[in-house]
Amino acid sequence: MTKLTNNQKKFLRSKGHSLKPVVMIGQHGLSEAVLSELESSLETHELLKIKVRGDDREDKQLVIDKIVQATHAHLVQVIGSVMVIYRAFDKDPQIILPRK
Repeated sequence: MTKLTNNQKKFLRSKGHSLKPVVMIGQHGLSEAVLSELESSLETHELLKIKVRGDDREDKQLVIDKIVQATHAHLVQVIGSVMVIYRAFDKDPQIILPRK
């Protein structure tokens, strides 16, 4: 998994701005059901907006780190309780990233 450049992240942030959250993680945290839902959503969409609920910043950051690690996706942006992740399709990617 190559690292995204700042220009690519900016491009993906602009694409993700109009998205609605596909997955919402509630008070029960990151369960196996949520992870399988994330995985199936990433098979359909390359760019996902996820809402992570929680009061504690450290707990929220742990959940964000676990999501990125479990899905093998790139973290594009975190604003408040909303995060955007990107994982390109293996075959025929829909989103073509800028080179630099």
